[in-house]
Amino acid sequence: MEIHTQGTLQLSESVLSIGALDGIHRGHQALLLKAKERAMKLGVPFVVYTFDPPPKVFFKGCQLLMSVEEKLQRLEMLGVDHVIVGPFDEAFTQKEVPVFIEELKEINPIEIWEGPNFLFGKNRKGTIDVLRRYFKVEVLQPLTCERGEMISSSRIRKLLQQGNYPQAKKLLGAECFTMISMCENPYARKNRLEIH
Repeated sequence: MEIHTQGTLQLSESVLSIGALDGIHRGHQALLLKAKERAMKLGVPFVVYTFDPPPKVFFKGCQLLMSVEEKLQRLEMLGVDHVIVGPFDEAFTQKEVPVFIEELKEINPIEIWEGPNFLFGKNRKGTIDVLRRYFKVEVLQPLTCERGEMISSSRIRKLLQQGNYPQAKKLLGAECFTMISMCENPYARKNRLEIH
């Protein structure tokens, strides 16, 4: 797996998924595995565009479920060929939708796989419908648990803060959960990675 900063990767074709992917929980895994399956069928590289830190951490100060290093390790385990890590800072939040679209065109996605609530660009003006003006976009509905509740990073974060590790483990997926040490505060770690 190759790791890139924004604007440095150029491909003739790809399958792409964009997201914060904090924790890479079962919902993320389902989306990424489906996108990987399509990339393999089409014979093109599978690219993930993610952010460091995730937007919710930047805007709301939410605690991370895993460091960016752990995220990259997990993405490699899921068969991702290329990862673009966007530095989510004040400058990044000002990136207008057309600029982001032009950046995506550099990797020529045949398909983009997202969840239904995907938003991007300055003030979150970019929607699935906007993305579909330029690319073929496939939307995978979010996974839910037995009670019908959506599996989300926010929900898992709350479970961990409540000490409900068995339920958090179930939603994260066992393989992913082993990366989070429950012997210490799982959030009190350095979560930045410098990539050149």
